[in-house]
Amino acid sequence: MAKQTTDYQSILSDLKQKKYKSVYFLMGEEPYYIDIISDYILNNVLDEPEREFNQMVLYGNDVDIKTVINAAKRFPMMSPYQVVVVKEAQNIKNLDELSFYLQKPQLSTLLVFCYKYGKPDGRKKFMTEIDKTGVLFESKKLYDNQVPAFITNHLKEKNVGIDPKATQILADYLGTNLGNIVNELDKLVIGKPAGTNTITPELVEKNVGISKDFNNFELLNALINKDVFKANQIVFYFEQNPKNNPLVLTMTVLYNFFSNLMVYYYLKDKSQGAVARDLGINPYFVKDYQTAAKNFNGWKTMEIISLLRTYDAKSKGVENSAPDGELLKELVYKILH
Repeated sequence: MAKQTTDYQSILSDLKQKKYKSVYFLMGEEPYYIDIISDYILNNVLDEPEREFNQMVLYGNDVDIKTVINAAKRFPMMSPYQVVVVKEAQNIKNLDELSFYLQKPQLSTLLVFCYKYGKPDGRKKFMTEIDKTGVLFESKKLYDNQVPAFITNHLKEKNVGIDPKATQILADYLGTNLGNIVNELDKLVIGKPAGTNTITPELVEKNVGISKDFNNFELLNALINKDVFKANQIVFYFEQNPKNNPLVLTMTVLYNFFSNLMVYYYLKDKSQGAVARDLGINPYFVKDYQTAAKNFNGWKTMEIISLLRTYDAKSKGVENSAPDGELLKELVYKILH
């Protein structure tokens, strides 16, 4: 299979230095990075006057591969380059015919394919040809445990810090859709008070609408510390606000933590740095695993993981007709007792 460039920042770095390739094939489940790269090309390779005659955006639903190739073969007018961007490229049939163009591409054309929500068969001939003439980039979805680092790094690029608790609240609430995450982070940056350079849970509550006291982070914290009163308070709040607190999200947060806790028991080195590295978490949260290990032994943790699987199935209608609020009450009771 063709060599893949996995670092979108290196692609952007080359573009900013005007080190252009003839073909950019941007593919993958996560549209965010595909949009970042293609938008940069559309907005920066050509000057405003040059774009009128030398920049073209095509859509996979409306064209075939021959039309794309014919457009790419044109020579630019009064410009050293032309840009052809193909959006919705996943809808183009016979993409393998691109291999003929790739053998002798038009060097004055930047041909950009935006192939979202999947990728072609890596054994296709055109896939093996791209690394000879261009860039093959796969935009992968982040795992849940990678989201906090993305949040921190995105804000760092804007010279804004964030409290670890606020990071986790956002990560738990926003999921893995990077477009949504970036939109919310940008709102937080714009909405923060003048002179404030750190995003706090209070700012998250005010600008995003996530309660700083009643959220999945606080529910998990109550369970870790076996705070029955606080846990039940949060469960009641979730029951009254189901749209903002879907059970599936709560289950994911709890499952991720207790699965990690099971791993924690078997770590030989339980120092803060080693635990953070091995579990892929912020060192700030190592104390939560230390506390949980004291309050839940290995057998109880295995039981909790089993409970989470059972109640996840029930939440999807398997042998159950109870509402989500009742299911969460039962689950939290069984975790704590």
